[in-house]
Amino acid sequence: MADPVNVALIGLDSSHTIEFARRMVAPDCPVDQRVVGLNPLACLRFPSPFQSEAGMDQRQEQLESWGVRVTTSLPVAVAGCDALMLLINDPARHLEYVAACAPMGRRIFLDKPLADNVANGRRIFDLVKSGNVGLFSASSLRFPQSLSSACAELPRPRFVHAFGAFGTAPAGSSIVWYGVHTFEMLQRAMGRGALSVHTRCDGAGMTVLVRYPDDRRGLVELSEGAHVYGGFLRDRERTIPFVADTSRTYVDLLKHIATFFQTGVAPLELEDSMEVMGLLDAAQRSLDSGKEENLWTG
Repeated sequence: MADPVNVALIGLDSSHTIEFARRMVAPDCPVDQRVVGLNPLACLRFPSPFQSEAGMDQRQEQLESWGVRVTTSLPVAVAGCDALMLLINDPARHLEYVAACAPMGRRIFLDKPLADNVANGRRIFDLVKSGNVGLFSASSLRFPQSLSSACAELPRPRFVHAFGAFGTAPAGSSIVWYGVHTFEMLQRAMGRGALSVHTRCDGAGMTVLVRYPDDRRGLVELSEGAHVYGGFLRDRERTIPFVADTSRTYVDLLKHIATFFQTGVAPLELEDSMEVMGLLDAAQRSLDSGKEENLWTG
């Protein structure tokens, strides 16, 4: 068996830091949730509007009980690591930390979304491409088995409806921060090529119509207080439904991360993450303007 990949966890303002670490090293993690081959050495902590200091104190205590060192120094956090997981809940900090970590020459997983807006997403894209940095970025809702099966059965749908939850961001765009999960499902099913987005808001949340070439259409439904994720893929003859098993989303994504760190082969291209960022940005612009907005990816 190959030696484990030593990982630095960057950010303590996201519950994902705890959930991913749990599946790597927690002694009481169920066998069916455990992902082998990753060893979290340290975690970088810094202030964030997305989590209180008291909340981060609790998370630090949990990590330290599992043997993960918590520090406020980036050089200390990355010392001895082979790869980095940027688990930063505040999308506005993503560019800053990608820029700081990219020159280290280590593979990087950047937790969703790519950035806080499409301009910063493009800066991350260009930085990674020009520096030949191994990086992938995705939401865990991109990889449920039910969605994978639906995409295999109908690889080129004409219509996709994806539904999921909508939450309010402590800072920045709520569509970018929480809508990313549902837009990831849409983009996984439809592929690249979206042209425009039209967002409409009501008392239950919002719906987002996405236009594609050849009269293909996507619909994203974001609902407050409804935490089921799923949808359906359609062509003119068939409808393939799917519902995400959210009890498996962390472990399914972490398996992809482990494979990427071990092999350098990412489960999606950065161009896909950039299109998700473009969809999110256009959805926010459409909400602001009340009009259909063209997709920008730079």
